[in-house]
Amino acid sequence: MALFELSLMCPEDRVEHLSDALDALDALSVSVEDADAQTDAEQALFGEPGMPAPKGGWQRSRITALFAEEALAREAAALLPAQDFFTGCELLAMGAVPDQDWVRLTQSQFAPVEITPEFWIVPTWHEPPAQARQVIRLDPGLAFGTGTHPTTRMCLRWLAKHPGQTRVLDYGCGSGILAIGAAKFGACEVVAVDIDAAAVEATGLNAASNGVTLHAGLPDQAVGLYDAVLANILATPLKVLAPLLCAHVAPGGQLVLAGILERQAEELMAAYAAHCRLVVADHEDGWILMTATL
Repeated sequence: MALFELSLMCPEDRVEHLSDALDALDALSVSVEDADAQTDAEQALFGEPGMPAPKGGWQRSRITALFAEEALAREAAALLPAQDFFTGCELLAMGAVPDQDWVRLTQSQFAPVEITPEFWIVPTWHEPPAQARQVIRLDPGLAFGTGTHPTTRMCLRWLAKHPGQTRVLDYGCGSGILAIGAAKFGACEVVAVDIDAAAVEATGLNAASNGVTLHAGLPDQAVGLYDAVLANILATPLKVLAPLLCAHVAPGGQLVLAGILERQAEELMAAYAAHCRLVVADHEDGWILMTATL
């Protein structure tokens, strides 16, 4: 199916209005990028992971919308300039998107991910590397956690270094990758919980495809004490969850926290000080893994 692309230029204060209008005009997708990227005028927008960006767009934003039919793209190109909010905006181009094998193109962007030299995350369309002794098969999906993010890799490295846990809790399981990793490394009982029902479903399906047994459910399914509690979320919810997560760690057990930026280490230590002594156990690309023995 041929797709049609509409490109527009707009100032920062028009990005949200224009994006909403394109969505209302049945655009399949709307993307925003810095129109001055790769030039001296390029602007970097840094925000907290999982939180809104500090600005709505760049000083000059390029918006690209994809449409399923040429008629829809032409309708958008005709209607938008007549709107009040289009002031300062500009139509750049419209045309058919070259036909491609989108499935193959998408798959080519996801290669096997090395956790350790012998432990790899491998999409189903790839063969495992020859040196892989332990493999998790996982394809990109709706739930977070494919092994490509530093926080996930650090948690998996920790599991590889601490095999044979008796009971493991993966709190905020996403795709279930950490729970599957725990099971692969010999955990006798693994519980994976998430507030998102889609994540719970994805975890169950991914566990089955990897031949491991675990229990996936909503957070109320986390009951009792565990030898290891892993939570790869973000700093703010981790601080809120401090009493709950620590209450699930058995005496002598391990708490493993990720989703934390290096600059957030002290605030996490302070939030958990009443329950345990957190230390930085690993770091990668500005992210850290924090652990504690209770």
